[in-house]
Amino acid sequence: MKAIKFKFLFLIMLMGTTLFAQNTNYPERYGNTLNLGLGVGGYSGYYQYVGHSLPVFHINYEFGVARNFTIAPFLTFYSYQEPNYRETVVPIGAKGTYYFDELFRANPNWDFYAAGSLGFSIISTSWKSGYNGDRTYYQGGSPIFLDLHIGTEYHLNNRLGIFLDLSTGVSTIGLAIH
Repeated sequence: MKAIKFKFLFLIMLMGTTLFAQNTNYPERYGNTLNLGLGVGGYSGYYQYVGHSLPVFHINYEFGVARNFTIAPFLTFYSYQEPNYRETVVPIGAKGTYYFDELFRANPNWDFYAAGSLGFSIISTSWKSGYNGDRTYYQGGSPIFLDLHIGTEYHLNNRLGIFLDLSTGVSTIGLAIH
């Protein structure tokens, strides 16, 4: 499934660069952007893969730190429920993003990027009242959060854009507020 997502995004990026490329040397500035996304993700907890994708809410704020590169502190939230317990996972960290617009000679309305997120997860497990089973048997996943991304953003105007961020863990679609 992940291979299909990456192939699909690569096809979109290739079409975007072919259809929308321009010979322009405008100096685009990245950063100062609030990104709000909804999507699906997974978590490497004990019951991680029983065939479910988890709904995700993601927020980050990008700061431009170098040409074509941003750092964005982020907060993500998702929750998983089994019959006897509920697990809530809140990854917190930073996402480093490199923009390939110059390399692709992309139209100013488009941004193409690759990124990596690193942080830690706050994990909370609550058991249903009346559950008398072995609560020590469940061992949650690692609190280290690592995610690799590729994505694109289309600028609707100079203040608002829409983005698609596909990743190895948490993939989102959402609004970028510049």
